[in-house]
Amino acid sequence: MHDHGLGSWMAKRRLKSPDKTALICDEQQLTYRQLADAADRVSELLWRRGIRKGDAVAYLGENSPQLLQVLFGAVQLGAVFVPVNTRLAPPEIRHVLTDSGARVLIHDPEFVDRADIGDVAECIVHTIPTGEGDTAVPGLARLIRMTDAGHIDAEVSLEDPAAIVYTSGTTGRAKGAVLTHQNLTWVALNCLVDYDVTSGDVALMISPLFHVASLGMGALPVILKGATLVLERGFEPGRALAQIQRHGVTMLSGVPTTYQLMADHPDWAATDLSTLKKLTCGGSAVPTRILNAFEERGLSFSQGYGMTETSPGATSLSPDMTRVKQGSVGLPHFFTDVRIADEHGAVVPRGTVGEIEIAGPNVFPGYHGLPEATASAFTADGWFRSGDLGYLDADGYLYISDRLKDMIISGGENIYPAEVENAICDIDGVSAVAVIGIPDDRWGEVPVAVITTRGDTRVDTETIRTLLDGRLARYKLPKRVEIVDELPRTASGKVRKADLRARFAR
Repeated sequence: MHDHGLGSWMAKRRLKSPDKTALICDEQQLTYRQLADAADRVSELLWRRGIRKGDAVAYLGENSPQLLQVLFGAVQLGAVFVPVNTRLAPPEIRHVLTDSGARVLIHDPEFVDRADIGDVAECIVHTIPTGEGDTAVPGLARLIRMTDAGHIDAEVSLEDPAAIVYTSGTTGRAKGAVLTHQNLTWVALNCLVDYDVTSGDVALMISPLFHVASLGMGALPVILKGATLVLERGFEPGRALAQIQRHGVTMLSGVPTTYQLMADHPDWAATDLSTLKKLTCGGSAVPTRILNAFEERGLSFSQGYGMTETSPGATSLSPDMTRVKQGSVGLPHFFTDVRIADEHGAVVPRGTVGEIEIAGPNVFPGYHGLPEATASAFTADGWFRSGDLGYLDADGYLYISDRLKDMIISGGENIYPAEVENAICDIDGVSAVAVIGIPDDRWGEVPVAVITTRGDTRVDTETIRTLLDGRLARYKLPKRVEIVDELPRTASGKVRKADLRARFAR
């Protein structure tokens, strides 16, 4: 076998566990043999359309078996898979397609207008809708059936690009992070070690696979181990609870909001959750109220930290340490290293806040077509500069202070918004919060909390300041509280703090 990357996985799974259920999506079930055969046909289909090693194959669609068939079919050729976020606006989609140089776009039919395919780029040679399509424009499912099976064993090394995943673009245009076969293999191995993934697991995927967390730390470890994936096209809390009970789900990953919505759902108390063993949560720290709700059902979380550039896992906090190290994002993954450096690049003692730097085989080699951005993202000795501030405690556990660019300097004091946000999140009635710095004639900057509330809850500046007084230094208390219906977010769910600063800087 010449393929040493992800493209070899399907052939090996077909050999080792051909009749094991690989995927469940709605009423459709695929064994590993069926998934591998479909990936082979996609590979042949792309080959016939002129796709070769290094060519980009874009996919714009929701979670489905076809997404994974295209992923594995593309990488078998040494082609580069480009998952496109379905929540992006048309100009953002055009940027992803043109920047990646995608030669093929495979898309769910409902996104054809969003992609504005007719105008998108000269690089797109073929567009293929998912599903059946019709005689005039056959869809991917029909084309797969019409294509002969046959495994194409291309020359692929672990150092070759496997995917280009675009960052959420909180500042400027989204950058394409090139993830190699090595990156995605090692992040999957980290998950196998640190999350104890077994071949008997049934993992419910409620987050979209175009996000690197769902793909790199959700789907790929499960497939590598030969476990079962239950794919959901979108998240609906009642349906997620029903799927857990119906399929005996053992693994679930999400963000604090998804877990809160499940715990708040009317079916929460009546749903049988006895099969659930492993819950992972990323994006931000799990608020105390969510920990309480799940612990009352005998469930604890693994939490973690990472980013697109680390494929994405960097650290994990085991469930048994959730309370002991509450607020921490855990220890570095087994095959990953983390250190803290000051503004001059010198490594600082434990307990000192500085920039988080990450190294390991899961760290990407650079941004697509952006050598200067790539060079600035790494230290002279090859560590990735995260742009996040944090510290390691005496036991080596990582705590996130904030994004370097979001730090507020008020009267010469550093304020890390994440610390204030975590405190406000524990206040009854607060559903979400973002703390921003706005200009102030006296202090330079002052913190302002922008929050959303649940139900008829009413909070104001004095209420928040009173509840936080004594928990936080007074200079950290928000000088103003603004109530909004919804926080503006990027397609990947990150709060657009720049939008909030522009709105509330007065």
